[in-house]
Amino acid sequence: MGYVVLHLKKASGNDAGTSAHIERTIHPKNADESRTHLNRELIPFPEGVKNRTEAIQHRIENAGITRKIGKNQVRAIGVMLSGSPDDMKRIEDTGHLNDWCADSVDWLQKTFGTHNLVSAVLHRDETTPHIHATIVPIVTGERRKAKEEKSTEGKKKYRKKNPNTSRLCADDVMARDKLKGYQDNYAQRMQAYGLQRGIEGSKAKHINTGQYYRELYVKNENLKEEIEDLQEQKEATKEEVRHVYDMKDEARDKFLAMDEYVRKKNNELTIIETKLQKAKQEYEPYRAQEELNLIHELFPMMKEQLRIADLCRKVGLAIESIKSLFEGKSLTAKSFSFFSPEHNQKFTAEDVRLKIEKEPDNPNKLWLNLNGTNILEWFQQKYKEFQQRIVGGTRQVPPKNKGFRL
Repeated sequence: MGYVVLHLKKASGNDAGTSAHIERTIHPKNADESRTHLNRELIPFPEGVKNRTEAIQHRIENAGITRKIGKNQVRAIGVMLSGSPDDMKRIEDTGHLNDWCADSVDWLQKTFGTHNLVSAVLHRDETTPHIHATIVPIVTGERRKAKEEKSTEGKKKYRKKNPNTSRLCADDVMARDKLKGYQDNYAQRMQAYGLQRGIEGSKAKHINTGQYYRELYVKNENLKEEIEDLQEQKEATKEEVRHVYDMKDEARDKFLAMDEYVRKKNNELTIIETKLQKAKQEYEPYRAQEELNLIHELFPMMKEQLRIADLCRKVGLAIESIKSLFEGKSLTAKSFSFFSPEHNQKFTAEDVRLKIEKEPDNPNKLWLNLNGTNILEWFQQKYKEFQQRIVGGTRQVPPKNKGFRL
């Protein structure tokens, strides 16, 4: 009977690196791209929400929170659910993976609240099937610190806020006694799939890939030193045997035993080196994600700027023109033919004035302003006019572009 895997971790910052891993916007080296199409979302996003990051923010904004949320406050908790590799393969091969997913999602919703579970994604393109779930820690009731203060007597009482209002508090969700309860309850739910709780109080701990890599490296170096020592002993024994014409059985046995021992250690070294190479390969995507997390943290607008730059390039702007737009300048032209990637054709605009703007309702979003209109909406309008001209029997050829003026 295998074991359940339930791992909870507080997210840091906007958790962009984790979102990229979960949503496969960046493909890790340890995932099989030929199976990525088997990955799927297990719960739908609210209307207007497109991804995990937006789902976290949507839940916070609609939870009725009255307290101010701190800049470094934990906004989400990542939960990884799985089981022993052999048992998860058995569940998958026998056609019970969908039932396992449904029961796992049901347990998450009942444990943390249906609205607090904002994302759950099944990954089947890695070695063992598993679920990445995201919990927004919205809680009600008195704070733990407030309960402790109630026991203090003889102090002046002050009017306090309603303790039953919603608040964002990861510490309440990640309390030590609750973590133990999660492990117990989830294991009980998973008994139907032949999975059981790990040994309570065991000293075994979850380690990340980086720590595993370091421990494997140290073990490998120690083994190399041991083999070098044994090799020296082997050579010394050989030399002794060469100079002894009438070898005794004891000396011969010592040499043969030493030779067999060295051969065994060499085999162990080969296995360790293979594991070390595999660990290096598995560690690379995690290091890249850590670097990506830092980039998104230091430059939160970079992803949006890259999206707009790609749009500018696709509609037909030159690199120098794109640079000028990102310097805050407006580009003008008597006329210019823009290419619509959506409609796969060009549309001509007259008296062009082009500029990159921030959306009024969301300063973290950018849009390409063409004569006061979002260029994507302008493409839609021009395509409708194009269809009407086709029905009427006319078709215009776009003039050759002459470039922009600053």
